[in-house]
Amino acid sequence: MKFRSLLIAALLVGGFVYFTSHNSPLRHALSSGELPTWSEPTVAYSAGLTSDEQNNIDIYKSCKDSVVYITSTVIQRGFFGSYQSQALGSGFLINADGQILTNNHVVSGSSQVEVTLPDQSVYKAQILDRDQVNDLALIKIMPKKKVTFLNLGDSDHIQVGQKVLAIGQPLGLDGTLTVGVISTLHRDIEGEDSRRLEGMIQTDAAINPGNSGGPLLDSAGNVIGINTAIYGPNGGNIGIGFAMPINRAKTMLEAIRTGRRIVPAGRLGVSIVAYVQGDIAEELKLPSSGGVLLWEVRPGTPAQSAGLRGANRETIIGNQRVPVGGDFVTAIDGKPVKDREAITRAISSKHAGDVLTLTIFRDGRTMDVKVTLAGEAPEERF
Repeated sequence: MKFRSLLIAALLVGGFVYFTSHNSPLRHALSSGELPTWSEPTVAYSAGLTSDEQNNIDIYKSCKDSVVYITSTVIQRGFFGSYQSQALGSGFLINADGQILTNNHVVSGSSQVEVTLPDQSVYKAQILDRDQVNDLALIKIMPKKKVTFLNLGDSDHIQVGQKVLAIGQPLGLDGTLTVGVISTLHRDIEGEDSRRLEGMIQTDAAINPGNSGGPLLDSAGNVIGINTAIYGPNGGNIGIGFAMPINRAKTMLEAIRTGRRIVPAGRLGVSIVAYVQGDIAEELKLPSSGGVLLWEVRPGTPAQSAGLRGANRETIIGNQRVPVGGDFVTAIDGKPVKDREAITRAISSKHAGDVLTLTIFRDGRTMDVKVTLAGEAPEERF
């Protein structure tokens, strides 16, 4: 037994001397740096990219040069006189002529707007048009060289759970990419000027101050929304951000192209309680197939002129107090109402003077009401 132990020890020492000798393969590998490192029990040579990671990289590379950074100078009036302040935001090029989409609140009240391209070239921008109701603005620069621009997608066919990417300059950090999903659709929120923004895209892609006006992209690099607002303490991100659907901007662009005035959704003059269907509708003695219940009809609006009626009492459904007694809109221009945003979408394709036919349920019977749409009120137009 003792002899066997001595033999094993001799073999181990001999092997060590050989493998660490001047000409041994192990010594050569160690000195040349050719030896891979072990990560038990297999060898890890390099970290590969998943298909999703590669998609993120490809979208960023193809889109980042079309995202611009906007500085607007605003004249503020204080107790000791007037002074200048600056607001930061984002935007994105939509054609080779230098037209840029952004949020209205990024440029609102500004005396001067400057646009910085990713190569740090700076241009003065002209404001071409604004849609205050949807918090949209179209501005233009005169580029001295060829610029790249983004493709506008279709926000009417996006889905909850779909991946989205945001590019902008949160907190002044230009060229920032964040990734998330669509958290929900058709969300109504209150904008910066206390105006109600309807039908927003909610996302958990990190959006912070400075992202406003930047693009929300799908996994093909198409713009499906314009990052507009965040929800969180002191304006910080907590995973709840909102983007204006890009099809609203398409309506504004089409109005500019054709010279026809935009009809903002609010100019119909109604407020909506909710979309109601099924058992709840039946409990309210309304058609179970569904529709939107009107809450308020504002004075001096097309809705009032057409004779539409708002709620006149309240009732309790489950644990909620619901305004009832108003008209129940079941179809618009002959198309059944399937969600809360049906009226907003219908109006987005209309212009001043167009007629909207609402099929309503009132006092136990169905009737059609024709509403002639008005243009924007002067104070809502810049």
